[in-house]
Amino acid sequence: MRHGNLFVISGPSGAGKGTLVARLMHDVPDTWVSRSVTTRLPRAGEVDGVQYRFLSDSEFQDLVESDGLLEWATYGGNRYGTPRATVEEHIANGDQVILEIDVQGAFQVREKLPSAHLIFIEPPSLAVLEARLRGRGTETDEQIAARMEAAKVELSRKMEYDIRLVNDDLEEAACALAAYVNEQAEKIRG
Repeated sequence: MRHGNLFVISGPSGAGKGTLVARLMHDVPDTWVSRSVTTRLPRAGEVDGVQYRFLSDSEFQDLVESDGLLEWATYGGNRYGTPRATVEEHIANGDQVILEIDVQGAFQVREKLPSAHLIFIEPPSLAVLEARLRGRGTETDEQIAARMEAAKVELSRKMEYDIRLVNDDLEEAACALAAYVNEQAEKIRG
């Protein structure tokens, strides 16, 4: 029988986390990706409950004060966080819950749920990472430079994760990720 688990996936922007999570959703049917809550306003085309759950400042603060978030942080003047209740509910129902969050958030989650499995996705090299970011064509040179600096900080913490996957070959990385999730889901609990 499979058991519910929490998998926290982190890594630099451009490492391929989103692509690997999409593959995981296809390859492991009992996965569920948590949606973050945020105080920022929806962008054009965003739907409440799909990309994010959009909350007022007071609603977000209520979650903070009631320990209703597994992790949270402020970016660009807006707060973002992971709601605890829905994650715990899905784990209890036997789902393989996926959080795609930054390194800071990953360690906040580990403090609150020590059984969480931390997975670090890394690029084959910083040069490949920069090429991927430039290939997107969505960011300025300054934004890419900032992402590269952030990547160096994130990469410095990769050894603190349970496993590290180098996303050099997408097929191999996707298979390794699915294998790890399935292995944890099928472990006998003592």
